[in-house]
Amino acid sequence: MNKKKIVILGAGYGGMMVATKLQKKLSPNDAEITLVNKHDYHYQATWLHEVSAGTIHQDRARIRIKDVVNFNKVKFLQDTVLAIDTESKSVKLQNTGRIEYDILVVALGFQPATFGIPGIEEHAFTISTINTSRLLREHIEYNFAMYNNEVEKNPARLNIVVGGGGFTGVEYLGEIVNKVPELCKEYDIDPALVRVFNIDGSPTVLKGFDPQLVEYAMSSLESRGVEFINNAHLIEIKADKVIYEKDGETKEIPTMNAVWAAGVRANVIVEESGLGTNRGKVDVTPEMRAPGHDDIFVIGDCALVMDHKAGFPYPPTAQIAIQESGTIAHNIIALVKGGELEAFKPNILGTVASLGHKDGTGIVLDGRKLFGWKATVMKKIIDNRYLLKLGGIGLLIKKGKFNIFG
Repeated sequence: MNKKKIVILGAGYGGMMVATKLQKKLSPNDAEITLVNKHDYHYQATWLHEVSAGTIHQDRARIRIKDVVNFNKVKFLQDTVLAIDTESKSVKLQNTGRIEYDILVVALGFQPATFGIPGIEEHAFTISTINTSRLLREHIEYNFAMYNNEVEKNPARLNIVVGGGGFTGVEYLGEIVNKVPELCKEYDIDPALVRVFNIDGSPTVLKGFDPQLVEYAMSSLESRGVEFINNAHLIEIKADKVIYEKDGETKEIPTMNAVWAAGVRANVIVEESGLGTNRGKVDVTPEMRAPGHDDIFVIGDCALVMDHKAGFPYPPTAQIAIQESGTIAHNIIALVKGGELEAFKPNILGTVASLGHKDGTGIVLDGRKLFGWKATVMKKIIDNRYLLKLGGIGLLIKKGKFNIFG
């Protein structure tokens, strides 16, 4: 009997956890497992706001795949996925050519969604990968450095405008306002000249979050200088300004530091694969499979999982992707070795938003609300728990966050 060819596309939270679970349960005699990823590292997407602000170095957020995945059990291909061909059961890669699969796991992650707003792709920076985050950090540092090296001072170099008040935008705001005093000291700039704005179309940030937690987050950030512009709609981003509409009036903010954190979509390859998508995502079966394709599992940002009680999809968080990995790994093992498939049952343990390294807010499983230092401790516990699940005590010691006092 031929060994099953299992191909995992993407080494984000979902893809990495599936790979590590399978390598523990399947031997090379059971199946041939291949993990495909553009880079030779996995990164902590939930740490990118820190990388973008420069409060941690990008290498802290990177985990080399070889440090977690056993290459004697899982073949690793560093390559870029170009297309999925469900008819020939193959994947087209940029350098390797085509690889065939018997079982496919689509874990290709997300890409920014611009909603057709002019200028975002050309002039805004995103917090989506290690490289985009590093570019944002370097760009802001460049503008701060240039401010005092020009005869005519340009306030646009010191204004930072963040579009979007979701988790990514809010967590970045918390980091960058903490970083501003350090940047001002380094580049001889009066802190009073620096302004940080947040533009969002909703009445408050963190839409859907508990109102008390939202109020705390906004008050905390405002006390450190963030200026919130809510119920506003971004019209256009130019090289030196952001244009938005509020209360029927068109307004402008001069800035060379526009950050887009207001929308993501599943990797476009998913929609182009013919799997059948709902707003770019695959509306998966209870077993996390693509409808009509029992050999294809979809996870993380690429999967749409409905919360039927609430009437809308679960947000594609790291927590959800990690939980999905357990169901998918179990079901793949059942297909290879025989056994019953199981349905995915989310278990939301709580949500915590960082507001900088000494502040945060969130809610845990028992409904208890957390504020300030307690929330930051919980956030670090969540981060450390993932590292332990992914790579054991060794990875936790190497990459964990143990500075719970600041």
